[in-house]
Amino acid sequence: MMYRPLLSACLMLCLMACQPIPTQTFDLLIAGGTVYDGTGGPAKVTDVWINGDTIASIGKISGANAQQTIQAKGLAVSPGFINMLSWATESLIEDGKSQSGIRQGVTLEIMGEGNSMGPVTEERKLQWMKSQGDIKYDIKWNTLGEYLEYLEDKGVSTNVASFIGAATPRVNVIGFENRAPSAEELHLMQEQVRVAMEEGAMGVASALIYTPGFFAKTDELIALCEVVSAYEGMYISHLRSEGKNILTALDELITIAKEANIPAEVYHLKAAGKQNWGKLDTVIAKIDSARKVGLRITTDMYTYTAGATGLDAAMPPWAQEGGLGKWISRIKDPSLRKRVATEMRQEGEDWENLYYAAGSADKLLLVGFNNLDLKKYTGMTLAQVAEERGKSPEETAMDLVIEDQSRVGTVYFLMSEENIQKKIGLPWMSFGSDAASLAPEGNFLKANPHPRAYGNFARLLGKYVREEQLISLEEAIHKLSGMPATHLKLRKRGFLREGNYADVVIFDPATIQDHATFDDPHQYATGVMHVWVNGVQVLEEGEHTGATPGRVVRGPGWTGWSDKN
Repeated sequence: MMYRPLLSACLMLCLMACQPIPTQTFDLLIAGGTVYDGTGGPAKVTDVWINGDTIASIGKISGANAQQTIQAKGLAVSPGFINMLSWATESLIEDGKSQSGIRQGVTLEIMGEGNSMGPVTEERKLQWMKSQGDIKYDIKWNTLGEYLEYLEDKGVSTNVASFIGAATPRVNVIGFENRAPSAEELHLMQEQVRVAMEEGAMGVASALIYTPGFFAKTDELIALCEVVSAYEGMYISHLRSEGKNILTALDELITIAKEANIPAEVYHLKAAGKQNWGKLDTVIAKIDSARKVGLRITTDMYTYTAGATGLDAAMPPWAQEGGLGKWISRIKDPSLRKRVATEMRQEGEDWENLYYAAGSADKLLLVGFNNLDLKKYTGMTLAQVAEERGKSPEETAMDLVIEDQSRVGTVYFLMSEENIQKKIGLPWMSFGSDAASLAPEGNFLKANPHPRAYGNFARLLGKYVREEQLISLEEAIHKLSGMPATHLKLRKRGFLREGNYADVVIFDPATIQDHATFDDPHQYATGVMHVWVNGVQVLEEGEHTGATPGRVVRGPGWTGWSDKN
């Protein structure tokens, strides 16, 4: 009788052993690619399995199958790339497909240099609407978080995130005046920063060569950063000088990082102007010294010897106090106009004169106008337009601002190729396009962008990794994904890891290449074959699928975090 239960158990085990083992099924298998996980460690030929919006597993799984399989033999499989400095703020409203970025493998656009799309007051909305260029849109948001959610709801192919621009609360509270805020005004500015951080902003970003950001003193920036520090965010800055006074400007950033106990990053690190190229080594040494004593100082860059901004960077800040209208009124005044022209020809003592740094008017390329009558000058140098009009370059620059009622998009040739290569190898360097995400169609063709909009990331991987062999592909991918994700404290982004969001890129290291030039900038990069954003394919065999699965990516201070996030 004792043997009967034992016999039954044995029979049950035998029956269970005879049952077929359930097959594991996944949504997607990326098979046999060379996987770069974003850590900078050695690549490995293996499989990546995806379910829904998540990386389910990495490695060979015996007996598993997938609803879709992509064969990636001989191709690189990497995390999606992070654009540390994006100006896709308006271009994503115009066209959410983010084509020039997606076609380079960019799956996260981070915005907010100096000025951000929120918070915005009703008064500022009216000013903003009047100053819009080729892209027209209604401002349907009030806060920075609402702007990002507006993009997600509208539909974008890329993920989006933003810093709050340091100049944004300043303008909201005290306008375009050149003065320090009162204690009460500073408190109001801090409260706007606090709200943005709780909505998920990455931190606070300054742009200190431009008005009104130029008017902010160090103590004001420290006060804003103290709020950000409490939410574990970052301070990031276009330094007060990238030329003559770059070392002093870097000291200011280091001081802010120390006093506010906050990580700090230098936007688009450069030594601008031939006379300043030799200062880069001292800049690097200063950053290394700060890092050795525990300060979290990092940098980003674009892979070109020219920058792009406006003609405001060629004129003194005092002329621009009060905003665009007062700037135009001053440069119409004959006596003030003469003074502006004189100062344009001189190295600025307390301001960054990019016109002087470029060296001559033929080093300024005019690329963006609002006035239809001026669009004929797109792609011409300031020297060429001045010659055609029979005026000096300085007078011509002022006339163009007046006639266009804008700062006029301008490319400045300022940097050396030797320094570009030196910066790429720095262990704390990541990358940002400092440009919009565009397409060679529609309103985007009404201006000539800097080619970095179409080529910054592909140029790194093609020219500087494959051709120049400045850094390894593992290191380059780390600088494009895991490194910036770590600096920003992003959750489940930047690495190919089980449980992370499936932002994945497949590209051919042997062919990836930028094609955009200053003469013909509207050209897509090639060599990226497939891109997924949150597990949804947005690029297939090099062509956009039309899918818009992009989401708002939140910073560490977001109040909506839970164990599930």
